[in-house]
Amino acid sequence: MRMILAVWLPAAVALAAAVPSTAGSDPIAIYQIVGDAIPAPLDDLDGDPVRGRAIVAGRKGNCLACHEAPIPEEPFHGNLGPPLDGIGSRASSGALRLRLVAPRTLNPDTVMPAFHQVEGLRRVLAPHRGSPILAAQEIEDVIAYLLTLR
Repeated sequence: MRMILAVWLPAAVALAAAVPSTAGSDPIAIYQIVGDAIPAPLDDLDGDPVRGRAIVAGRKGNCLACHEAPIPEEPFHGNLGPPLDGIGSRASSGALRLRLVAPRTLNPDTVMPAFHQVEGLRRVLAPHRGSPILAAQEIEDVIAYLLTLR
């Protein structure tokens, strides 16, 4: 019995760490990180670049607080993060997905928000705990838009 537990328990802990929580009102998609990417679309969803542009430009994603993007109708763009113009030529959909979903995987000290996580976050107001900033569909929409920026 001890041998079975010795093998099973570490495997169960590793599996629990690899599978995001589904607590909260918006479900968290299950994903697999491969190298520096999440290669498969969340929940096998197709993204819509028009909806993605609206998320990037709007308050929901708030991307322009840190990034400059080719969205001239929005007057204030940040410069803390890299510019998004041309990102579709520099990054794959999987690389973008990892940076949106779990950026601390690549850089534990990043200030980039984890847009599709609910665990391990800091300074989250009580009403927002247990819900991701962006749903799986919204993540895929943002990626579809960013890939048009070539």
